[in-house]
Amino acid sequence: MTLRPVAAGPRVAVLADDLIWATRLSEIVRRAGGEPVRLASAALLRAALSTLDGCVVDLTARSYDGVAAIAIAVTARVPTVAVGQHDDPAAWRAARDAGANEMLTKPFDLEELLAAVRRQMPN
Repeated sequence: MTLRPVAAGPRVAVLADDLIWATRLSEIVRRAGGEPVRLASAALLRAALSTLDGCVVDLTARSYDGVAAIAIAVTARVPTVAVGQHDDPAAWRAARDAGANEMLTKPFDLEELLAAVRRQMPN
C-alpha cells in the first residue's frame, strides 16, 4: 500500500499574542481550509513570509506593533485580514493605510471572519 501525501491548504499566519485569540483565529483559518501558522511576533512573521499565502493580524496585541506587521505582510504581497477593537479609529486608519485587505472589529461574528479569511486565501 502506498500512502499519498495529504495536500495542505494555504498557509495562513495567525499573528496574535493572546493564547485564546490565537487559538480561535487558528481554528477559523482551519475551518476556512487553510493551515494556520501561529506566530507571536512581527520578527517571526518576517521570517515566515516566503512560506505564507495569507495573514490574520490581531491589532490589540501588546507584544508587537500590529500595523507594522500588516505593512511587513503587504510589502511581501501577502493578503492580510486585521482584527481589533471597535473603539480605536486611529488603529483602523493606520491598518487601512498600511494596506490591510480586510478589517473586522471585535466582537465579530465568527462566520464573518471565516468569510474574510476565505476571500483572502488563494483558490
